Amino acid sequence: MKLTFNEMYDAVVRRDSGYEGIFFTAVKSTGIFCRPTCKAKKPMPHNVTFYNSVNEALANGYRPCKLCRPTELPSDTPPSVSELISELNENPGLRLREADLIKRGLDPGTVRRWFKKHHNLTFAAYQRMLRINTALKEINSGETVTGAAFDSGYESLSGFSAGIQAVFGESPRKSALKNIINIERIVTPLGPMYAGADKEGLCLLEYSDRIMLESEIKDLRRRLKAEVLPGVNEHIDQVKSELEEYFAGKRKIFTVKINAPGTDFQKLVWQKLREIPYGETRSYSHQASLCGNPKAVRAAASANGANRISIVIPCHRVIGEDGELRGYGGGLARKRWLIDFEKGNL
Repeated sequence: MKLTFNEMYDAVVRRDSGYEGIFFTAVKSTGIFCRPTCKAKKPMPHNVTFYNSVNEALANGYRPCKLCRPTELPSDTPPSVSELISELNENPGLRLREADLIKRGLDPGTVRRWFKKHHNLTFAAYQRMLRINTALKEINSGETVTGAAFDSGYESLSGFSAGIQAVFGESPRKSALKNIINIERIVTPLGPMYAGADKEGLCLLEYSDRIMLESEIKDLRRRLKAEVLPGVNEHIDQVKSELEEYFAGKRKIFTVKINAPGTDFQKLVWQKLREIPYGETRSYSHQASLCGNPKAVRAAASANGANRISIVIPCHRVIGEDGELRGYGGGLARKRWLIDFEKGNL
């Protein structure tokens, strides 16, 4: 199941983010090693050696690239931005303007671009959505609309109502009755992921470069009759902790509560996926048989593809009858890595 030299070199040429954390490119002529997505000039094939880990590259005498910083987690959140997010989560009523960022030694343009790239929201919009999320939770807990508005940092009731109306198209009181999916960007050794959860459980865990991510979020909004907002959520906190343990080789079973809407057959397939032991694989035909219809191989494969909760619902553990890897939303390189990683930690 190992990647070939040509597969890895082709990924480097394309700067394919689906290979983040899976291998590192060492350049003999410079003595430097990089991520697959590094924007530096691409080396000639005869100057390249590939390593499976940072430690392996360092042990062979290579220095980390200063441009792509391979010793850090892929697309890790800058400490200054992490501090802003933590501060806002603790006090969503804060209103940090450009002048406030400058006083903290931050460039407002850099902060704005980071949030736009990683959350598809400007920093100002991100703050506004956090305030709305906090206020709706307070209203659902029994607080008055007026009290929730001022507690969450709004300077007037009219401004709060206009903000709610712009997002939900309804009054604050009606909007508070709607389901909320909180979403948060998290970093992993295989690249950044988005975790989403409502009050019932985790409903999304996908790689940020997943082509179908936007469609999955729209489908979740429809099925759960929910709006998606940034904000803290106990299920997201739990899966972040469990993922850290998983990638450290210390966790084999996830216990985070899941809320995965779908058809009855999809839910059955996803349940059977969770029953595949850590470090083992099953075929699509075997999965179909477990679901009561040995001939429903394509339907089982389709349900696998519809899984929105990667790793926790381990669709990466299902392979072809011939032992070959088949489709995976995060890319076959990640699927191969996860299978090998789990087998290596038995």
